[in-house]
Amino acid sequence: MNQLAPLADTRHQHVIFEDGMALDCGARLGRVTVAYRTYGTLNAARSNAVLICHALTLDQYVAERHPLTGKPGWWDAMVGPGLPVDTERYFVVSANVLGGCMGSTGPRDEREDGAGDGRLWGTDFPPITIRDMVRAQKRLVERLGIARLFAVIGGSMGGMQVLQWAADYPDSVFAALPIATAAYHSAQNIAFHEVGRQAIFADPDWQGGRYWQTGAIPARGLGVARMCAHITYLSEQALTRKFGRKLQSAPKDAGEVMALFGGRFEVESYLQHQGSTFVRRFDANSYLTLTRAMDYFDLAADHGGDLAQAFRGARTRFLLVSFSSDWLFPTAESRAVARALNRAGANVSFVEIDTDKGHDAFLLDEPDFHRTVAGFLAGCAAHARL
Repeated sequence: MNQLAPLADTRHQHVIFEDGMALDCGARLGRVTVAYRTYGTLNAARSNAVLICHALTLDQYVAERHPLTGKPGWWDAMVGPGLPVDTERYFVVSANVLGGCMGSTGPRDEREDGAGDGRLWGTDFPPITIRDMVRAQKRLVERLGIARLFAVIGGSMGGMQVLQWAADYPDSVFAALPIATAAYHSAQNIAFHEVGRQAIFADPDWQGGRYWQTGAIPARGLGVARMCAHITYLSEQALTRKFGRKLQSAPKDAGEVMALFGGRFEVESYLQHQGSTFVRRFDANSYLTLTRAMDYFDLAADHGGDLAQAFRGARTRFLLVSFSSDWLFPTAESRAVARALNRAGANVSFVEIDTDKGHDAFLLDEPDFHRTVAGFLAGCAAHARL
């Protein structure tokens, strides 16, 4: 039996909204917790706050050692003293999304609607949307005493949140940086998510989503879901450069080369490692909840099918960034958002970074990308007189 992954360390920063929150699906959460981290110092004018929105499998631990894995923060090359998001200049806030599994209200919490008798939500957790995530973040920002954010930044699912922020709260965002994202989830991306979900459902330890009752987790299914998704975060060029057709060790004989099982290729071992480490820090029900939230995201559909209407009259300054080898959120999708912003009369810049690192380039050492972000923020700071 695969034992249940440890729960998030609730001793970290969090706020609780006792009055709950209404969701787009029509349900209401009776009490909402938002776990978050901050870096830097909020200035006297409360005008230097930067909100960083995380991607699907990340969390609020942007620039510090992760409490479960012990690994460095997922964006510690971007956020910190003297870095593009300079914590000596900006007050950085990052929150675990609603539906997540690192302290914010999600499927691993006890349900408080009177129907659970102390049980966890599990698959009964209401479906949430990107807008629901942003609504929770807005309440957090207000609780911190911040009326207007200097910038909202995020990549992938985080970029969807940035676009939702700009559409729903245009007067609360001075600058927006949606990175490697789109205004809707494509059919191909929905298909990849469904393969991952079906892998989880097929795991005997899934138990209809109530695996927590036996202390087990559907580790095999969740691991395969992670492996499948991780391929989409890379590029063929990056995989070839890093692994090619290399074997893990020299074969003893011709028969060993042709072995059906055992993960002989280095790329196989890499994917297996990605899957096995992921299940130690992430919850399967949260994975289902968040992938579905991404699938339902369609900003134009919420505005009569016209994406430009979502940003009509916005005074926010936008920088959209895409990566040339990203086939999960290709450049064409960022260009479509940029065109809609232009039609809306918004102040928008667009940059495609030439790289072979695929979708995950925004998380990796990519100097051109870092310089682009640093330059945009510096220009915006000058206009904002920070």
